[in-house]
Amino acid sequence: MTSVALIICSVGRPDCLRDLLPWIARQTCAPDRVLFVVTKPEDLPPEDTLLEHLPDAEILYSPKGLPRQRNCGLEAVLDTTDIVVFIDDDYLPAGHALAGIVSAFESFPQANGITGLLLADGIHSQGLSVPEAAALLAEHEKATQQEQADFEVLEHNLVGLYGCNMAYRTRAIGTLRFDESLPLYGWQEDVDFAARLPGEKLRTNAFSGVHCGTKAGRETSGHMLGYSQVVNPIYLSRKGSLPWRFSARLVLRNVLANHVKMWRPEPWIDRAQRARGNWIAVRDILLGRATPMRILEMAKQG
Repeated sequence: MTSVALIICSVGRPDCLRDLLPWIARQTCAPDRVLFVVTKPEDLPPEDTLLEHLPDAEILYSPKGLPRQRNCGLEAVLDTTDIVVFIDDDYLPAGHALAGIVSAFESFPQANGITGLLLADGIHSQGLSVPEAAALLAEHEKATQQEQADFEVLEHNLVGLYGCNMAYRTRAIGTLRFDESLPLYGWQEDVDFAARLPGEKLRTNAFSGVHCGTKAGRETSGHMLGYSQVVNPIYLSRKGSLPWRFSARLVLRNVLANHVKMWRPEPWIDRAQRARGNWIAVRDILLGRATPMRILEMAKQG
């Protein structure tokens, strides 16, 4: 019997975790372990709510930073489970998502990492409410009907996987860990980890969900994210995990978007501050002092 561990890392978003709980509890294939990796008790929903939906859930405490929190969860499950699944705290999985992940790994023996079908991604808009996400999931589940509906590979040989919904064979991970040199939100930490994992990485419709893209607690300092948008991909290419063409395309896309849209920005994105961070990164590159860890200094400076 294939064992599955589900890991959710979160900071300062107890409402997101509260909304997520029933979606985990309704899985047709219940996870063997559910771990919430947080930084402090205040990150969690009320204890009675947690016990109502997931009485066996495990709580782990870690220093702040998505790569560090992911590693904390990973260390706890590697020796006890066959598959480890990471989802964001604002990702709502379809009822058969975990069953689909198990089936996908059985059907695609060459794959060591998979990401699923996103019915919608609120990260590209003002975000989706839980009722909106629930309606999309209900429609999708009605259309697919059967838990073991036919599925296929949507994309082969991916460079990386999308961190809001990604799953791995634990036996392929070994000593591989998320790069803690990418601090805080760890821009591109998910892609980097998957890129260094041996075996094929693919996207499949074997499992699906909705990424609400909840804005609360996501970006407090636009200039820090803007800095990471330039420096992190370059750092990852220098260390050999990302192709230079991939990184160049990623950097240019984000820098251009910030500068073009800063004149009429989306209400939920601080384009001007992101552009400012882009230029701080360019200056640091020219001065030979660019490093992903620099945003920790920027955080102290405000």
